[in-house]
Amino acid sequence: MGARIERCFSEAKSQNRAVLGMFVSAGDPEAELSEHILDRLVTHGADFIELGMPFSDPMADGPAIQASSLRAIKAGMTLEHSLAIARRFRQKHPDTPLILMGYFNPIYIYGTDRFIAEATDAGVDGLIIVDLPPEEDDELCTPAQQAGLDFIRLVTPTTLGDRLEVVLNNAGGFVYYVAIAGITGTKSAETDSIKQAMARISGATTLPCVTGFGIRTAEQAHQAAQVSDGVVVGSALVQIIEDATKTNPINHDKLLSEIGEFCAGLAAAMKR
Repeated sequence: MGARIERCFSEAKSQNRAVLGMFVSAGDPEAELSEHILDRLVTHGADFIELGMPFSDPMADGPAIQASSLRAIKAGMTLEHSLAIARRFRQKHPDTPLILMGYFNPIYIYGTDRFIAEATDAGVDGLIIVDLPPEEDDELCTPAQQAGLDFIRLVTPTTLGDRLEVVLNNAGGFVYYVAIAGITGTKSAETDSIKQAMARISGATTLPCVTGFGIRTAEQAHQAAQVSDGVVVGSALVQIIEDATKTNPINHDKLLSEIGEFCAGLAAAMKR
């Protein structure tokens, strides 16, 4: 496990709380504002950041994150620019784990070796690639791990039995439990089902396990934090950004204030 990720979970455990991860798409709604959003998340309690690499066909994501990805692309965001944002983030926030999340197609086009080298050099800690199954580890997982990047696996409610072992093979950093079947941001997670899943996953790995998908409020985050090592919130945050884009021009100060308040509320909800 990468040092920053390991330290993040260790510190949270010593404080008897879960970790909070926040997802945003790089460059949404525009590059400079996107970087201010990242800063605001860190200063208001986010333990780690999932930075989405915008893609034109994000089939695992719900409407809110799909829209954020398309807004970023329309504003000129590319994979190269996403890596540049990651680099500047690391310069400003040397201790906060940074995970790149996205799809394999843009990485393949960019060049896998080039992507791994630049991500590592930028200070990225791990990768979540939602459309690469374990059977394709040679494509990205294995060389990424050899370069020191954690390859974070997604486990769903239907990942059972022998398949769970296959999915967790070569997993690093933490396990990301997708608390609902389907796309992001469209349903709510149920605490009892999360608790059962955590017992199943913890029996198959020593890695910490976070819950994501379907967590939109501080109350839902608090419930998930009682049975998980961490919680990730994405669609609800992205929706705040989308709402701000309905005003032209965007009120930057108001948006950053709303995001800070939302993140702080979620961070407080991580306590056990």
